[in-house]
Amino acid sequence: MSEEYNPDIVTVIDENGEEHIFEELDRIETDKAKYVALLPVYDEAQEILDDDGECIILKVSEENGETYLEPIEDDDEYDEVGRIFEERLEDMFSFENED
Repeated sequence: MSEEYNPDIVTVIDENGEEHIFEELDRIETDKAKYVALLPVYDEAQEILDDDGECIILKVSEENGETYLEPIEDDDEYDEVGRIFEERLEDMFSFENED
């Protein structure tokens, strides 16, 4: 029996009011914060071909009951979280690092 794939789709509205659609690949929580790894979802085939295939890692914050996704400003924090996601996603999707 085949397993049906149901991705978690997230819509993000940027500071310019523009809507972006992502597939949520994974989420983690550290002692510092919560984070998500997102992959852009495109409508047009050419956009898929033009994409570099890299996921976007954002910090999750909450304010007045609203959830916000924001860039990780600190390079060390980004590197640490990026390594965690890379290890988890390699295990989840069984792919090899191309480095």
